Amino acid sequence: MAIIRPYKNITPKIHDSCFIAENAFINGDVEIEEGASIWYNCVVRGDVNYIRIGKNTNVQDGTIIHVASEKLGDLPTIIGDNITIGHMALIHACTIEDEAFVGMKACMLDGSRIEARGMLAAGAILTPGKVVKSKELWAGTPAKFMRKLTDQDLETMAWNTKHYTILANSYL
Repeated sequence: MAIIRPYKNITPKIHDSCFIAENAFINGDVEIEEGASIWYNCVVRGDVNYIRIGKNTNVQDGTIIHVASEKLGDLPTIIGDNITIGHMALIHACTIEDEAFVGMKACMLDGSRIEARGMLAAGAILTPGKVVKSKELWAGTPAKFMRKLTDQDLETMAWNTKHYTILANSYL
C-alpha cells in the first residue's frame, strides 16, 4: 500500500481512477486528477507548498516532486494533463504544461517551465527560471534549445502518454 500522509492536517486528494504504486510516498497539499499514475519509488511531497498533477499524466519510477517555501520564492509545482515524466526525474517548484515531456533523469529547478508540447531531454538540467517553449526540444547541462520538435516527435510523445495510461489501468 502506498504511503499517503497528511501534513499539517492537509491530506492528498487522489482520484479513484489513479494508479499509485505500493511504495510511492505522497503527502500534504497534493491533488492528483483522474487517470494519472505515480509509479514505483516516487516521492510527491507537498509539505511547504502545493502540488497539482493533471489528468492522464504519468510520473515514472524513482521521480521526486517537491516545492519551494515562501522564503525560497513561494513556488508550487503544477503539472498539467497528458504529460510523461520519465524515470528518476527531479521536478522542483516548477510548471509543466499540457502534453509536455520530461526525459529520464532530467531535472527541473525552481521557477522553470515547459510550455505545452515542449520536451526536456533525458539527463538535461533546466536551470531556475528557464522556459522551454511549445514544440521545442531542450537538452544538455545546463539545458539549452536544440531544435524544434517534428510531427513524429509529437506523435511519439502522445503515444507514450496513452501507453502509460493503458499500462496503469492494467495494474489497477
